[in-house]
Amino acid sequence: MFKTPTVPVLTLAAFAGAVALASAVPATAQSYNHPAPHQVRDNWQSINVRQASLDRRIDMGVRNGGLSRREATRLRSEFNTLLRLEASYRRGGLIQWERTDLDRRFDRLSAQIRMERRDRDNRRG
Repeated sequence: MFKTPTVPVLTLAAFAGAVALASAVPATAQSYNHPAPHQVRDNWQSINVRQASLDRRIDMGVRNGGLSRREATRLRSEFNTLLRLEASYRRGGLIQWERTDLDRRFDRLSAQIRMERRDRDNRRG
């Protein structure tokens, strides 16, 4: 009469268990305190991408009125200083502390752009 499909159900259950186990193994191998030297941070962007992003944000701030010309000029000056520093660092090849220094400086400039665009001192009216 009717034969119960035990083999496909067991196979499916075994497959699901194997997938669950396989996905759990890489998670246990992660170090949450110190990433391995060969691992790249998920949120890390290359220097060129960060430069393009900062440049675009300054442009958008001027276009939408969030930045005054004076603020944009000062931010562009700091941005160009960073570009010259990066070129200087690259001459001998970027080492880790130089990359860390550039990341910190880009973070600071990004925060300044954010603050200047939101400070509402360039509103008309």
